[in-house]
Amino acid sequence: MLLTQIDHVAIAVNDLEAAVEYYRRAFGAEVHHREVVERDGVEEVLLKVGESYLQLTTGLRADSAISLFLERRGEGIHHVGYRVDNCAEALAAIIAAGGRAIDPEPRPGSRGTTVAFVHPKGSFGTLIELVQE
Repeated sequence: MLLTQIDHVAIAVNDLEAAVEYYRRAFGAEVHHREVVERDGVEEVLLKVGESYLQLTTGLRADSAISLFLERRGEGIHHVGYRVDNCAEALAAIIAAGGRAIDPEPRPGSRGTTVAFVHPKGSFGTLIELVQE
């Protein structure tokens, strides 16, 4: 099995501070990690949930994938991140199984990870992020 666990569920939000405050008040969640990912034009906050994370993310530029998602679909679940031991191997397996890669090869992600995104059209409507720590 190439997937070792769910790394995170990403939720696109318009107001990151309001979302963080909501999860703090409603669930007692505290920020575990916060990062601006300039390459992707996003800011993200990770809230620890067991061994996984809830990722709250917002766009910093009008052309970022998160900003475009929010404009088209509004707030909500954006993608599921699956932890893998080898991102390149998992990406190759997905392509071999008929999946469609957004990233042609793994690239740097937040938290010092290596990531690759898989298009929802090849994975039953779910945008997938492969995450190698």
